[in-house]
Amino acid sequence: MKLGLMIVASLWGVVSLMGAAHGNRTFTVDYANDQFLKDGVSFRFIAGSFHYFRAHPDTWQRHLRTMRAAGLNAVTTYVEWSMHNPRDGTYVWTGIANLEHFIRLAVAEDLLVILRPGPYICAERDMGGFPYWLLKKYPNIQVRTADVNYLSEVRIWYNQLFTRMVPYLYANGGPIIMVQVENEYGSYFACDSKYRTWLRDETESHVKGHAVLFTNDGPSVLRCGKIDNVLATLDFGATNDLDATWARLRQYQPNGPLVNAEYYPGWLTHWTEPMANVSTNSITGTFINMLDQGASVNFYMFYGGTNFGFTAGANENGPGNYIADITSYDYDAPMTEAGDPTPKYLALRKIIARYLPLPSLPVPEPVPKRAYGTVRLVSCCTLFATGTRKKLATGMVQAAKPKTFEALGQYSGLVLYETWLPRFKRDPSILNVAGLADRGYVYVDNEYVGLLARETPVFSMPLSASAGRRLQILVENQGRINFGRQLNDFKGITKDVRLDKQLLTNWNMTTFPLDSFESLEELISQSNEAASMGFQELRKPQHMLRSGPAIYHGMLDIIQEADLADTYLDMSGWGKGIVFLNGENLGRYWPLVGPQVTLYVPSPVLKVGTNSIVVVEYQQAPASTELHFRDTPILNARTG
Repeated sequence: MKLGLMIVASLWGVVSLMGAAHGNRTFTVDYANDQFLKDGVSFRFIAGSFHYFRAHPDTWQRHLRTMRAAGLNAVTTYVEWSMHNPRDGTYVWTGIANLEHFIRLAVAEDLLVILRPGPYICAERDMGGFPYWLLKKYPNIQVRTADVNYLSEVRIWYNQLFTRMVPYLYANGGPIIMVQVENEYGSYFACDSKYRTWLRDETESHVKGHAVLFTNDGPSVLRCGKIDNVLATLDFGATNDLDATWARLRQYQPNGPLVNAEYYPGWLTHWTEPMANVSTNSITGTFINMLDQGASVNFYMFYGGTNFGFTAGANENGPGNYIADITSYDYDAPMTEAGDPTPKYLALRKIIARYLPLPSLPVPEPVPKRAYGTVRLVSCCTLFATGTRKKLATGMVQAAKPKTFEALGQYSGLVLYETWLPRFKRDPSILNVAGLADRGYVYVDNEYVGLLARETPVFSMPLSASAGRRLQILVENQGRINFGRQLNDFKGITKDVRLDKQLLTNWNMTTFPLDSFESLEELISQSNEAASMGFQELRKPQHMLRSGPAIYHGMLDIIQEADLADTYLDMSGWGKGIVFLNGENLGRYWPLVGPQVTLYVPSPVLKVGTNSIVVVEYQQAPASTELHFRDTPILNARTG
């Protein structure tokens, strides 16, 4: 995902971090007096989480300034391995992945930085932030353990990351006061002490005492989360029993500062669930009590943002019960998905002002929003059409058995699995796709016959002998699991497929990663030549797309610079799919189940002139094929 170009770092040329005198810069833990010392003086932080990879780079500075205006003195961010290392041996540090620029902007806004490099971050991101290619390179890898293959890859990644981060450590003149070792490891089943010690030493080999190392865990799982000689912190939400919560920390760490490294002002949301909501009144009391006790606090999240592209992860709501995360990461945070202050923000700011001096910054006004109105889309073609395959498919593999996305070298998108059905012994017979991950649209001879889904979970369906001969299962990756045991969440068809008891073999697999907007543009530009290209043009769009996913395109014209503003793309009436706007993948939509109906469009994605819109719809399209641009989001539509 290329979301945004790198912007020039303001103030970097004026105030160089590296020019600071290192000798008098220290950030340490004073265990004897249960406090942090910053340059030898007692210190505590009130921080907020903001993940740079969840916002357009052109909005980072405004969001950071809004956080500082709330009285926060630090910003906390995860570092997403998969974003910076999307392919084995390939590293990205520009655009939305320009972590150094983010850190410099934090300095410009007078914010310290708390860095959480993982290597596992959870964060409701695909595979918890691990790069998917680990599963291709090492199909049996045991992540978050002392598996030598895993340790080797972490060492390679950390060498790349910390080469860039070391100059920004506090004692080196930078803003990074703390670096996390792993992430909520106490909640992980492996409880591998050898791994915890190794990762501590690996991290310290780069940090070298120039920032404080810390862990972060829930109060009940410190036995496997605490690491010797590393500061332990907790994560928890509002509680009526704060003393008992801290007492659990003191069982494992008798002295040192009290820290809630993830205090929850909101919560995450999955598709089909109501949007999470945490009232302001429920969180202020515990917040005040923590501050009265001298604790340091980090809000998770203070600004949530957006899971652009295919980056949203998934969870298991009970054993085998898969449920995917929505595209918005609004999180009911003090700042909205667009970065606007909320009543929750203002209430917390008043409390913070009692404990820390507020900066001489006004609270920023909400960013402008605009309802651009209705755009009529034109149908292009179906995914199964010959011309579409030629343009969008990145390859075709033949094998006796189905291969996973990972084995095919594909991060996300779709894979089409095709084979010939044997002679039916009974009518109907039962198609069984037991290893489906995550969603299978089943066709016979290009005609839709049913849906299999991991959420339900339903992995079998009747097939009639009259349906035809060629079986086609189009599998959608809805996001790899980000928390729990099943982080090795292979996608596609992961086991044998059978018709009744008969094994189906000799598969053709066509890969559609849907990560190249250029290919979509070429396809659309040739859609007027549909007949000669062999496209199956959708001349009469139907409510249900019975001959495969379809591609629609349209244009939004913006006349002048003053008209550029944030907006929300209303997907009401559409089924399930993704939207590209000016080449940027805005993320997955699924208004059929909600609760999220709109997709957030940050103003830097738009431009004066013609803005290109491409919709890849998997299931249904409204007869009007219209899209509406709103000036308010719909994030909590009724589900079920």
